[in-house]
Amino acid sequence: MPDALRCLIRTLTLGCVAPLLAASAWAQAWPARQVTVLVPFPPGGGTDAFARPLFAHLGKLTGKQFVIDNRGGAGGTLGAGVAARMPADGHSFFMGAVHHAIAPSVYKNLSYSLEGDFIPVALLSSVPQVIVVNASRLPVSTLPELLAHVRANPGKLNYASAGNGTSHHLAGELFKQQTKTFITHIPYRGAGPALQDLVAGQIELMFDGLGSSAQHIRSGAIRAIAQAADKPAPGFGQVPLAKDGGAPNYRVATWYGLWAPKGSSRESVQAMQAALRKALASDEIRAAWTQLGSETPQLYGEDFGRFVASETQRWAAVVKTSGVKID
Repeated sequence: MPDALRCLIRTLTLGCVAPLLAASAWAQAWPARQVTVLVPFPPGGGTDAFARPLFAHLGKLTGKQFVIDNRGGAGGTLGAGVAARMPADGHSFFMGAVHHAIAPSVYKNLSYSLEGDFIPVALLSSVPQVIVVNASRLPVSTLPELLAHVRANPGKLNYASAGNGTSHHLAGELFKQQTKTFITHIPYRGAGPALQDLVAGQIELMFDGLGSSAQHIRSGAIRAIAQAADKPAPGFGQVPLAKDGGAPNYRVATWYGLWAPKGSSRESVQAMQAALRKALASDEIRAAWTQLGSETPQLYGEDFGRFVASETQRWAAVVKTSGVKID
């Protein structure tokens, strides 16, 4: 082989390999310091229930601290606005939820754009919505019993939500549409405070993501009477499906995802994705997700972005039918 050709091949090979080596070195060095994950809801809700075990595990994997920054208010949109202004430094991330796919159809003037201000990183978990009641306030054990009670007492029952425009709120409105019932909506500043009042008997029922209700269902503090899914969630086979109890078309999933601020380097996003793949495949997180009734998704990057876009379209139709609007 001529020396000139040999030299050219060596140059091209090094040119291809060098970026890969650099990316690998970057990933091994990440994170270089503390990582901040903004959660746009108060402690105690579904997002928190998944964020804390997951990022504690990532801390153990990487040897660096992952800090949860809770910023509740306005159905998760206030925190999302703060997250949009976080530094794109590879160490700042935003953990949102299905609520953020609903928000563009509900709020007129959001201070952020989910598509324009963030880079989709990964879908972290997905759980069915469950209808949960305080048994002392509402003595029903099945969905048919609930439907009979609501129809006999129109407008006299209240359901709690994590806030106006959240999946809890829209799940309740969708349920009312499909079952032709009327229940009064009471918005809270997050699922955590709403659940506290449900457990305390200050309110009768809630359409909640299974992740935040799971521990209270297991302890007997609240009663799950139906889950809005085609099949039972992992670990919750004893909870009946809504489709078998008088709401044949009622399907609602609560999902949680991770984004990076726009401008974050591709290397930092890829490093986070690699760490998440390890964490979500671990026995520890798989067991935690089963306790919370969650599937373990495999959606990253653009695939996750397309999923969010489809969810935004789906909820826009529900919002239009319900007439829900927030200034």
